[in-house]
Amino acid sequence: MAYDKFEVLTSTAYPLPIENVDTDQIIPARFLKATERVDFDKNFFRDWRYNQDGTPKADFPLNKEIYAGSKILVGGRNFGSGSSREHAAWSVYDFGLRCVISSAFADIFKGNCLNVGVLPVQVSPEFADKLFDAIMADPKTEIKVDLPNQKVTLVATGESESFDINSYKKDNMLNGFDDIDYLKNIENEISAFAETRPF
Repeated sequence: MAYDKFEVLTSTAYPLPIENVDTDQIIPARFLKATERVDFDKNFFRDWRYNQDGTPKADFPLNKEIYAGSKILVGGRNFGSGSSREHAAWSVYDFGLRCVISSAFADIFKGNCLNVGVLPVQVSPEFADKLFDAIMADPKTEIKVDLPNQKVTLVATGESESFDINSYKKDNMLNGFDDIDYLKNIENEISAFAETRPF
């Protein structure tokens, strides 16, 4: 499924300075039976966002009005660990986030995010701490994520750090392609190559 292109994003951010956030917290296993991509935004961090009676937990960052509308989440080290489930990445995107920043990601979660249009940006622990400190001091703190130049910047101070990304995944993010969209985009090239090959 195609998604919106990602080039440069400037946004406030939700702070979640908790290490080892696993995919079962991001999207609890009981919601994995869904065969359609519906309500994943509502069930994003379901058990952390809501009480058993369904009322929101006021102290959870994703429920705080001061961060509402942010397109970026800054998470603790080893974000997205645990079992492999693409539903976790779906819930991140469907909640309205386009970027997750952390000092370390679980590899499978990182790959799943890139497949659905969420940019995982890995920074140094020191830079992650600077982001957390800035957001906690001022919820209106803006972070600029520049994919073409592979740089993340704390807008208020100008402090920045570069990040790595696979060149194929970068090109797909810039074009709003998943793997199937990419193949469709080069369909003529594939056909032309096939015609040169003997059966």
